[in-house]
Amino acid sequence: MFVILWEFEVKPECQERFERVYNPHGDWVRLFLRDPRFRGSQLLRDPSRTHFYFTLDFWDSESAYQDFRSAHRASYEELDRATETFSLKERCIGSFTISL
Repeated sequence: MFVILWEFEVKPECQERFERVYNPHGDWVRLFLRDPRFRGSQLLRDPSRTHFYFTLDFWDSESAYQDFRSAHRASYEELDRATETFSLKERCIGSFTISL
């Protein structure tokens, strides 16, 4: 399984909207569900830094994720632009291959 870990510092006034879009039933997951190799997403809130969130996106493989990005590039970029105003900072911490 392939996992991508993102960190977000969310603007205080945008936390509710951010949580709605990034939760396991939100807009990002609905986009990712266009590919049957997407396995799910988790949204975590840092309890010691209340404006910091992490997302974990699970895919069958790195190639599944890359194929999805290529096939749905326009939709991905559109949603990314629509949600970039929610956060002060966004960074990909890393991507990992894990065994379950």
